[in-house]
Amino acid sequence: MQRWRGLDAVPTGWGRSVVTIGVFDGVHRGHQQLISRAVERSRERGVPCVLITFDPHPAEVIRPGSHPARLTTLRRRADLVEELGVEAFCVLPFTVDLSRMQPAEFAHQVLVERLHAADVVVGRNFTFGHKAAGDVTMLTQLGQRFGFGVEGLDLISDDGVTFSSTYIRSCIDAGDVDAAAAALGRPHRVEGVVVHGERRGRELGFPTANIATGPFTALPADGIYAGRFAIGRSPGRLLPAAISVGTNPTFSGRERTVEAYVLDVDEDFYGFDVAVDFEHRLRGQERFSEVDALIEQMNRDVERTRELLS
Repeated sequence: MQRWRGLDAVPTGWGRSVVTIGVFDGVHRGHQQLISRAVERSRERGVPCVLITFDPHPAEVIRPGSHPARLTTLRRRADLVEELGVEAFCVLPFTVDLSRMQPAEFAHQVLVERLHAADVVVGRNFTFGHKAAGDVTMLTQLGQRFGFGVEGLDLISDDGVTFSSTYIRSCIDAGDVDAAAAALGRPHRVEGVVVHGERRGRELGFPTANIATGPFTALPADGIYAGRFAIGRSPGRLLPAAISVGTNPTFSGRERTVEAYVLDVDEDFYGFDVAVDFEHRLRGQERFSEVDALIEQMNRDVERTRELLS
């Protein structure tokens, strides 16, 4: 898959394509349906499928300080859509100038002049252009004017729940990682680099990998979780792990951290790019009056993790 940042990165002589547009944070089941339809349409046409996304999140430019919690890094987003068959991943830097672009100008400059869109596949609730003035109806009219087709898909739902990034963020914020996984189609993943911590876990007999995450990362509610520890960008190893999110209240911690105790592995992961997949919530974070009580509970957490992930 080709990966471009900015329209200037589109190769000279790029031909016709089928385009889908959105932030696609999370690449959840609703996004997957939309992207799969765009890929299907591109194959029917015999042309590449191009996915357009934005960085930073448009909300941060339009309303500074309102950046939503991020479900996926751009790199992870690109890897996920590549698995769905997308052939070009185009990141548009979202700037004030881009936010002020009128719908017709966006359609002509981006979809027609640069990507030569044959078809555009978007969600039914898609909006674009200055102050979100453009919608699917307007995009369809612009397509008739500029020579591309438009297909708007309804958002999918399950048991009355419509899948959206907002819904998934609320599940994660509440610690309901099972519901988040049901909407994502896979466990919620948090990525980062292993850094030195307080080394308190090793002193307790549970050496942990302390993971420094990027800004705006969507972290589950404070607590203990069962999940997997992934090493590297395309991990060949997915290791069972008990994962702690929180401030370590037993030791009067103040900074929220993500720490993973990898079961049955004694390795130093310092400096590694890693990820943790949150599969089950075991309990909330607790403050223990004695260290021995904490150790007993940690042993129970590890055994419960082992049972759930066996």
